[in-house]
Amino acid sequence: MLNYYPVYLKLDGKKCLVVGGGKVAERKVRSILEAGARVYVVSPVLTNWLEEAAAKGTVTAIRRNYTTTDLENAFLVIGATDVPVINSRIARDCHDRNILVNIVDSPADCNFIVPSVFRQGSLSISISTDGKSPMLARRIREELETEFGPEYHEFLELMSDLREHIIRNVPDEEQRRDMFKELVYSDIIQLLKDGQREKVKERISYVLGNDWTQS
Repeated sequence: MLNYYPVYLKLDGKKCLVVGGGKVAERKVRSILEAGARVYVVSPVLTNWLEEAAAKGTVTAIRRNYTTTDLENAFLVIGATDVPVINSRIARDCHDRNILVNIVDSPADCNFIVPSVFRQGSLSISISTDGKSPMLARRIREELETEFGPEYHEFLELMSDLREHIIRNVPDEEQRRDMFKELVYSDIIQLLKDGQREKVKERISYVLGNDWTQS
């Protein structure tokens, strides 16, 4: 059985091509824009949102049908047209050029698939069913939304500062690891959820000592 290799891609500044101008294409464009990609959209017709994004310069719109020249310098391609023969052609062209390609609703044509993603600030949880049931992945994501609330985002922002402090002030690697573990497995997340900020400071001071301060 084929197993996919899960990976997070750094798209910042990369040319990403979306072929198609409908609602599905729009959804794909929105997601890769969030990752900082330079997005090109090829389609004779665009949704209102895509038209507005093109007018603002957020995306580059090419208002015509797809041609292989559109793939030049592309790092990643998404085929989201409603014409299967065009989507298949996009897939073949990308496979021939070793370009990452995802064809919507056609896992067999893809060399990567897009998981359902739940985000809470810097926390992201991806759910994949290897393309067998995207709706199940969506259901699981919705269930996670009730379990991982804003307190996880707040905790991660706090841990970013704490991690920097520990690395700067604690030279022993094993001691660092113990401190990270004690913080993560403490009740700080629950205290943040309950709004008990002073107790959060107490917990942190207990682990890091009195030399740690937070405004």
